[in-house]
Amino acid sequence: MALQNIGASNSDDAFYRYKMPRMVTKIEGRGNGIKTNIVNMVDIAKALARPASYTTKYFGCELGAQSKFDEKTGIALVNGSHETAKLAGLLEIFIKKYVQCYGCGNPETEILITKSQMLQLKCAACGFISDVDMRDKLTTFILKNPPESKKGSKDKKAMRRAEKERLKEGEAADEELKKVKKDVKKKGSTTTSKDGAKAGSTKKKASGSDEERVSPTHSQVDEKEEHDDDGDDDVQWHTDTSAEAARQRIQEQLSAATAEMVMLATIDTEKKAKETAKANGSSPKGAVSPKAEEKSKENGKTISTTILTSELKESIGTGVSASQLPGLLDSLPGSGQEKMDALFMALFEGVEKGLAKEVVKKKKYLAAAIAAQGGDSQLLLLGSIQSFFEKSGAGKEVALILKALYDADVLEEEHILQWYGNLKGANKDSKIVKSAEPFIDWLQNAESETEEE
Repeated sequence: MALQNIGASNSDDAFYRYKMPRMVTKIEGRGNGIKTNIVNMVDIAKALARPASYTTKYFGCELGAQSKFDEKTGIALVNGSHETAKLAGLLEIFIKKYVQCYGCGNPETEILITKSQMLQLKCAACGFISDVDMRDKLTTFILKNPPESKKGSKDKKAMRRAEKERLKEGEAADEELKKVKKDVKKKGSTTTSKDGAKAGSTKKKASGSDEERVSPTHSQVDEKEEHDDDGDDDVQWHTDTSAEAARQRIQEQLSAATAEMVMLATIDTEKKAKETAKANGSSPKGAVSPKAEEKSKENGKTISTTILTSELKESIGTGVSASQLPGLLDSLPGSGQEKMDALFMALFEGVEKGLAKEVVKKKKYLAAAIAAQGGDSQLLLLGSIQSFFEKSGAGKEVALILKALYDADVLEEEHILQWYGNLKGANKDSKIVKSAEPFIDWLQNAESETEEE
């Protein structure tokens, strides 16, 4: 069965995971009794997570023809002869109106009916609630035939989580067994080598005069050499003899020696200051309270981030591309988190509305920074997003930004869930936790559904 991406805007994306089967139609009957049978309407409706009666009824409303869907047989009929391309175009309009989220364009939405008999689409990814235009004829049909509510999803999730925990425990046990086996092999090899050395010494002592000794053959010599080579396979001896390496070693030795001298000098001065302070009954000069030290550290951090932010703003403004960004970040001082915070501030400071769209536009810079930092650089980016929203006091677009970076393969699912777990454990009532919660729920549900398939 041929598949295509859900939504015309995503038709060129080869890695888009939401797919549906291509429409297949068949003309039946003649004259006034001619009808168009949509053969795979049930499969299309299942992919869209909508009842097949909705799509069939929509075709009838738009074409001004009678339509019928049989729940028992799964046959969808529309009166008249209609081309497949025309029906496929109407299906795209149906998807845009009744399936895709109006905020992020994700097709994983749920139809809600309010108390005032209005239709809404709730996105499982970003949590956005879209208001459906009630002037459409299909809305009255949906109100009369509401969609069935999902049941039993919580129990399934709990079972999947329990299975995951069991698998992790089994993997940990396997790793421990491997380590024990390796240790046993190492001990056995050391004991055998010692026994061999002892046996060799006793043989030499027991051997007679030089006349009785026989020179070893070439095969024995080759065997000995091979044995020696096998023993040296695990050890790799390598020393860099270049001029740069020699300079670096000298510099390290000098820096270590000077550091020891400075430490000794400071310790001596501190001891003298304490002794004089005890004799005078007052605190020593230059003594700072721990609170003052913490404040000074915080001020130092803010000053360093502001300087880094201004430098990055200037360089990006002068035309530094995403490919040139890793070299620029390496040349700047500060920790990895400080650099990532400064980059995020430089890119998005002052943007009040439409921050998610700006993030999508400048995602190449963020991807380049993650590649340059290495290690847990995705957690650094998530920390920068958190600090950015904590400073601004707003957090409504957190879910949209996480969704955009996840779709662009900048952030991975594992790191997002790890960051959210740490954040939720530290502060459950945070605005960022609440605004990111819909996206996290969607991410976990999507993971469980893929495991089911």
